[in-house]
Amino acid sequence: MRYDVLIIGAGPVGNYLANLLARDYSVAVVERKNSFGGKACTGIIGAENYERLGLPKKAVLNELYGATFYSRIQSFSIGRKSPQAYLVDRKTLERELAKRAMRRGADYLMSTTFKGFKNGKAILQHLGETLEVKADFYVGADGVNSTVAKAMGAKTKAEFLSGYEVEVLGEFERKSVEVWVNKEITPDFFAWVAPIDGETARVGTFGSIEALNRFLRLRRLEPTRILEFKAGTVGFGWRKPWVRGNVALVGDSALQIKPTTAGGIVYGMLCAEGLRKALLEGRPENYWNYCSWVRRQIGFGLRFRKLFLGLDQEAIERIFEVLGSEEAREVIETQADFDDHLRTAKAILKRPKLLAKLIKVSPSLIRALL
Repeated sequence: MRYDVLIIGAGPVGNYLANLLARDYSVAVVERKNSFGGKACTGIIGAENYERLGLPKKAVLNELYGATFYSRIQSFSIGRKSPQAYLVDRKTLERELAKRAMRRGADYLMSTTFKGFKNGKAILQHLGETLEVKADFYVGADGVNSTVAKAMGAKTKAEFLSGYEVEVLGEFERKSVEVWVNKEITPDFFAWVAPIDGETARVGTFGSIEALNRFLRLRRLEPTRILEFKAGTVGFGWRKPWVRGNVALVGDSALQIKPTTAGGIVYGMLCAEGLRKALLEGRPENYWNYCSWVRRQIGFGLRFRKLFLGLDQEAIERIFEVLGSEEAREVIETQADFDDHLRTAKAILKRPKLLAKLIKVSPSLIRALL
């Protein structure tokens, strides 16, 4: 078998890239699982980018208009009149994107494991049979623990966290996400409640299973009402290079992940567009430059992550006092961007009163954010 491009990994980003490339190239996609979906993923995607990327409406389970933020002792809410994010069914998202790619001519090899490269070919294991596939270009879209990244010799400098999420029965405000920042309960990350509807939600955190259990008790969610449990790993940091010779990484395999929220679908898809542009130009080395916006967001997110890890709960409470003020909420509601967290931070820091209050909390906070 021979193709112009072989993509290893049929997650949302791999399938989105296949759809983009199948317009101009012969494309094959390899997936080790025997079906789509299955990965631990809350599936919250910013509404603006969901529309811009042309993602399937069929995958949307719920429209989210705002969020309520909780610390240990206080809370505040933000919201808008239009949906700010969508909660999606990942299995449906992957299947629909794969179907689009197939209609454009892409071939899919499910239950097929990438074993490595040999003599310029990809060695695959498919239903007990070893296959050798030749392609002009190879793309690793095979997740955080990317086999392609290892095969191309990419180096990783990152923090890896285990994530745990349950789908649970309860009573929820359907149109609003809950974000809980309480280091006494979840010291490594925030906890979230993402409603699917009024009686079911995806609830999770990163760090340890004990942290999730503590949060479920705090939120008074019964462990006997859990409908589904999933676990996975996320990486915050850098994996380089993103392209070497005729091999590239995209999505989670390149750690194109928000360190602020652990979301990676949008960043990966935006970089997939950059990779397509570089390939069409015949200059794959330009891929890194075409992802400059995503790289700036990751850099900001890593500074934010370092800041968060250095804060104690008392400092978090003082930050909540600032962000819960009427002026801060007005800025967030009118200027915040779901995927552009650097822009959101700058909008807040442009307000002199808010800036002065945050400096009192910690002068290093300002340096870290900008």
